[in-house]
Amino acid sequence: MNTTMKALRLTAPGEFELVEEPRPEPGPGESLVRVSAVGVCGSDLHWFGQGGIGDAVLHRPLVLGHEFGGTVEGGSLDGRRVAVDPAIPDNDCPRCREGNTNLCPQVRFAGHGATDGGLREYVAWPTALLHPVPDGFSPATAAILEPLGVALHGFDLGHVRFASSVAIVGCGPIGLLEIQVARAAGVASVIAVEPLAHRRTAAAKCGADIVLTPEEAKQHRGEVDVAFEVAGTDDAVLTSMTLVRPGGRVVLAGIPDEDKTSFPAALARRKGLTIAMVRRMKDVYPRAIDLVARGVVELDWLVSHRSPLAEAAAAFAGAVRREGLKTVIEVERYV
Repeated sequence: MNTTMKALRLTAPGEFELVEEPRPEPGPGESLVRVSAVGVCGSDLHWFGQGGIGDAVLHRPLVLGHEFGGTVEGGSLDGRRVAVDPAIPDNDCPRCREGNTNLCPQVRFAGHGATDGGLREYVAWPTALLHPVPDGFSPATAAILEPLGVALHGFDLGHVRFASSVAIVGCGPIGLLEIQVARAAGVASVIAVEPLAHRRTAAAKCGADIVLTPEEAKQHRGEVDVAFEVAGTDDAVLTSMTLVRPGGRVVLAGIPDEDKTSFPAALARRKGLTIAMVRRMKDVYPRAIDLVARGVVELDWLVSHRSPLAEAAAAFAGAVRREGLKTVIEVERYV
């Protein structure tokens, strides 16, 4: 039996090394997962481009990838295709006990800090954080359940009422998923704002009623109840605050390149805006799986680029240039 595997490690900003190393051994309460597919997220691009994110910096060769799924080998889920929840909370702190596991100060997160992620052939992961998916789900679908979970959590923070209006500012994969979630939740209208033409086209396909460039959004006279910022720039935050009505809500999900977000205080104060910050997600995988299984939200069509593990550096570089929609690294093809 082969006891080694291929793993892709980020050794410096913009530099990957494909290495051979021992397969992980599952510990108590863990299962071995043969990784099938890994989605490339905006936060992965921060690690790739800047060698860190926020106050977390690269201090050793790190395996990136927190959007991933695979097939379990051995144990109670043997043979099952699963989506992997990338966050491992301590389940003992006050935040965990109150139900906010995404805010656990001791959380270990795949592809972040000292915790290796999914860009390798095998991972050993807590069995309780493995979510079986229907047989009809593709490997990419299982991986993209994680960003759908972020979109769901962000939508929850918006406190969106039925038949209200929303704006989504930034139509990368999570923004496009947010449009689909909003439509499924029964909003009356959706405004999408995006500078890239191919992503504006995708926003319309997802169900946006009005699709605007950032320049056009500055001239828009309508006001929405809730705005979701999913771009990570100060301009996107300003656009969101401009589009939302007085007394409305702005949900910030984007991660800025610099660890700082700024906006005009007078605008937010005079409108009396409520600002909510998205920290990954809570326990939303069952809801995400159900939405996809019922055909309410579609995921596979978001995948515009597929790449083998050995060509991940080029795939990441393309994602940095915002080519296409979603980039997926197909690990399973090369096992």
